Amino acid sequence: MPYAAVNDTHLFYRIDGTENRSAPWVVLSNSLGSDVSMWTPQIAEFTKHFRVLRYDTRGHGHSAAPQGPYTIEQLTGDVIGLMDQLGIERAHFAGVSMGGLTGVGLGARYANRIDRLVLCNTAAKIGSPEVWVPRAAKARSEGMLALADAVLPRWYTPEFIANNALVMSQVRDVFVHTDKDGYASNCEAINAADLRGEAPSIKARTLVISGTHDLAATPVQGRELAESVPGARYVELNAAHISNVELANEYNKIVVDFLLGA
Repeated sequence: MPYAAVNDTHLFYRIDGTENRSAPWVVLSNSLGSDVSMWTPQIAEFTKHFRVLRYDTRGHGHSAAPQGPYTIEQLTGDVIGLMDQLGIERAHFAGVSMGGLTGVGLGARYANRIDRLVLCNTAAKIGSPEVWVPRAAKARSEGMLALADAVLPRWYTPEFIANNALVMSQVRDVFVHTDKDGYASNCEAINAADLRGEAPSIKARTLVISGTHDLAATPVQGRELAESVPGARYVELNAAHISNVELANEYNKIVVDFLLGA
């Protein structure tokens, strides 16, 4: 499996679409409690147009889970370090939830490395200590299985859950096998990150996608994020928190059109 030694940790990554060596790069960043597999519904369509780099955020999937707490500086630095390792000078970036928060940081702090930004089901400030502190503590003390039944139903609408048992079993499998300390350390990174003051400095063309039924990063927060980034476009999908899976075809068309647009 491909790993890169980055920022004092080891990151697992996958690359698709390299047949077209002149295609632009797009980097995909996972949500909290998931891994590179959350982007499976995008790969076939995205690789028609891009070289695709996806990676497991530190503490997730096959990436290492160094001792935390983690910081948004580490999460953004991991992306830049991985791009450096792979010789990628500039790339588009798309992230969901925690990955979207990482994208806000990248757009604000690494303007010379990011072409266009897609910030999905996220905000410049996600949640509060009342959410993240007890969740991190429960992950460490009781493990991921203790969180699954409370967290996963918030990711998708009830209709999607009822009609997609296989998807939900795969999502649950990834979630419960996420390193508990890595998960908790990322909760602490999200809790500490408040990028509302930095979002207005983003110069990259930006698309913000929210889910109408998202309880974790609400449409109100998505609109606030879009309004704070100069020239950003806002789109709302009839989905919950993981819109790229729940409405994959619609999501793919919107994102590809945005990334390829004049």
